[in-house]
Amino acid sequence: MRILGVDYGDRHIGLALSDPLGMIAQPLETYTLKEKKAENAAFFRGLVQTHGIERIVLGLPLRMDGTSGTRAEKTQVFARWLEQNTGCPVVLWDERLTTRQATGIMQAQSVRIEKRRSVVNQIAAVLILQAFLDGQANDAPDSPVA
Repeated sequence: MRILGVDYGDRHIGLALSDPLGMIAQPLETYTLKEKKAENAAFFRGLVQTHGIERIVLGLPLRMDGTSGTRAEKTQVFARWLEQNTGCPVVLWDERLTTRQATGIMQAQSVRIEKRRSVVNQIAAVLILQAFLDGQANDAPDSPVA
């Protein structure tokens, strides 16, 4: 079963894909949102069909104290939209500090700043998806934020 990991942003969305066994997350791409929602819907439907995706894990940006803010509310709206437009169940997964972690990984690998901007969302999506996959392997609940 393939699972799509998503790091949602206002303009850019990082995407990661699990291997067919659902054990390892790999970066897929960074998608830039279009003005027309129909274009975005077609893109995500195409991803689901092309890769045989059966579930989507969407990072939920909670505050450090675990509460929801404006960003988390926007993400929840996007989760509903994604589910309606792809037909795939969407699981919300705590993504606190994943972008910071992704930046740290790239700095440690001496990735140039120009390159970091283009892949930071993908790396964050990989971290979100891998945390979910690891949680599933350890029989964790579907979502630590639900």
